[in-house]
Amino acid sequence: MSEKLGRIRESPADLMAAVGPASAGAPAPAGEDALGALLAGARARGAFLLRSVFDPPWAIHVRDEAPLTVLTMVRGEGWIVRDRRPPVRLRPGDLAVVRGPEPYTVADDPSTEPRVTVHPGQVTTDPSGAGLCVELHRGVRTWGERPDAAHALVSGTYQLPGEVSRRLLRTLPGVLLLTAEDWHSPLLPLLRDEMARDEPGQAAVLDRLLDLILIGALRAWFTRQGADAPAWYRAHGDPVVGPALGLLHADPARPWTVAALAAEAGVSRAVLARRFTELVGEPPMAYLTDWRLSLAADLLASSDATLAAVARQVGYGSAFALSAAFKRVRGLSPARHRDAVRAPGAGG
Repeated sequence: MSEKLGRIRESPADLMAAVGPASAGAPAPAGEDALGALLAGARARGAFLLRSVFDPPWAIHVRDEAPLTVLTMVRGEGWIVRDRRPPVRLRPGDLAVVRGPEPYTVADDPSTEPRVTVHPGQVTTDPSGAGLCVELHRGVRTWGERPDAAHALVSGTYQLPGEVSRRLLRTLPGVLLLTAEDWHSPLLPLLRDEMARDEPGQAAVLDRLLDLILIGALRAWFTRQGADAPAWYRAHGDPVVGPALGLLHADPARPWTVAALAAEAGVSRAVLARRFTELVGEPPMAYLTDWRLSLAADLLASSDATLAAVARQVGYGSAFALSAAFKRVRGLSPARHRDAVRAPGAGG
């Protein structure tokens, strides 16, 4: 990977090769760990990337309803402020992952009143409601007062809820912070450089860079010392449950039963059921149902495949069976889900 980074600036194709099949959304290989399978669901498609440049005092109130946003300061210091929670300091080189759809404010100081509001669809207004998108445009993916302003913030927004696994989102805090001392990635300066370019295929290059940064940040977060990692992540290290999780992620369409999964894992049905429930927090088949429906939701959002085709791909025998399970667990039909995430301005 490090050898390829030197070539990426001149060859976007090298970036695609460096990302690998998982980040590009290919099926998980057999035995892939649970974290890898979940992170494979974090795929940007036309992500919104922007460099915001302001002189203090400044504050941007974000209510775009996006499910996930990556933030990093290039110059100056910032603060992330959410209602009823302590503000989070963001220094140059730090990286924050903000989970939506709740609104938040990014500012030079927690006490600064917002001068800009970001709405769904990345529409921006001042406090009176007047549009600012054209007025504050400062070049390719740059927006604010002046390009050489004292403070510069880079943001990358996943705009559609189907782009990130629901199970992954549920494990994250409202604001995940990795300081420059905690985690250093050569991809952050590369992302900043690539954002200034406007060439054929540039959106795809930026999407994959954002994916790599997010995946690296989440891996660092889950593996840091003293981390309160989610149950499914801790379960990955178990010699019985870990392989079982890998099998479910690698082949969700297989007609799994607890007995079949236990046979593959080399243990009895009772041992697998008990150990899986203890470590993951739910029985194997309940976990599989949620995983299948997460995959189905992503396919419905990102493709024009028929409901029957989606059902076959995620392990349901018919469109009716998938529709019934989807509505029972998620409270709406697959068709309504597809319409909702594709509606103009849909964000979270």
